[in-house]
Amino acid sequence: MTKAIVVTETGGPDVMKLADVTVPTPKPGEIRLKQTAIGVNFLDTYHRSGLYKLPLPLTPGSEAVGTVTAIGDGVTDVKVGDRVAYGNGPVGGYAEERVIPAGAVVKVPSGLKDEQVAGMMLRGLTVWYLLRGLHFVPQKGDTVLFHAAAGGVGLIFGQWARALGLTVIGTVGSAAKVDLAKSAGYDHVILYREEDWVKKVRDITGGKGVPVVYDGVGKDTFMSSLDCLRPRGLMVTFGNASGPVPAIDSGTLAGKGSQSVTRPRLGDYVSARADMERGCAELFDVVGRGAIKVDVGQSFPLADAAGAHRALEGRGTTGSTILLP
Repeated sequence: MTKAIVVTETGGPDVMKLADVTVPTPKPGEIRLKQTAIGVNFLDTYHRSGLYKLPLPLTPGSEAVGTVTAIGDGVTDVKVGDRVAYGNGPVGGYAEERVIPAGAVVKVPSGLKDEQVAGMMLRGLTVWYLLRGLHFVPQKGDTVLFHAAAGGVGLIFGQWARALGLTVIGTVGSAAKVDLAKSAGYDHVILYREEDWVKKVRDITGGKGVPVVYDGVGKDTFMSSLDCLRPRGLMVTFGNASGPVPAIDSGTLAGKGSQSVTRPRLGDYVSARADMERGCAELFDVVGRGAIKVDVGQSFPLADAAGAHRALEGRGTTGSTILLP
């Protein structure tokens, strides 16, 4: 038996309960993993709340690092004792031990710490596809806007964007987060609750607007973000921290300058093994050479997964949040 968080009904953080569960023997193509650190993401709150519906009961969590303790038939890429990580599920990560497809994990370079890896896999791969995988790839000298600059994804985004030579505007929700965002590479940081951030973006860009907005906040920022875009600009809505974005008529996009909107998902950018390996290789490289420092802002014991979710949904976190089994 092992300990895991189990959700039997969707709802608030308190629906997550620590329970004893049985970990099965790995089937062909699977491995058993003893986990040492687990990432906590907004995606997990969507699964827990039922915003993104999954069969019940479920164990949330799509990101973790640990050591392989057993392998099923046909597994050749990893062996018992290897340290591996995953950042795109499948769900089931809030557990001391689990079984997972071998194809979902990658080996972790020895120079990276477990807590660091658990806090960067999903977020880092998200930043990788945002900057490197979309049909608009920003070029050196471009100015872009990113919401929630002091969050786990935002801190990685700012550093990676700086390394690529971009000028980055970030929004944050409190004065305490301004310096944190600036230290992560943001050239301009706006308090979106206190300032007219659309006007400030326009002022920074000389009235032109930005070619792309990256928005993981959702409902609270979506419509105004369209006013920050230049003609033919791209709105990237990749999360719903404040709630789902409102429906929008295509005529509105035309009227604002032939804009485009995309709603990407990480899974669609790393579904091919070659793409996942390329994304992880680039992520491990920029972290390994110090271009990106992964900030684990807070950690919680596995038993207090509810506390981690309350902090995350209350916008009271900075950097990455992890669970320790």
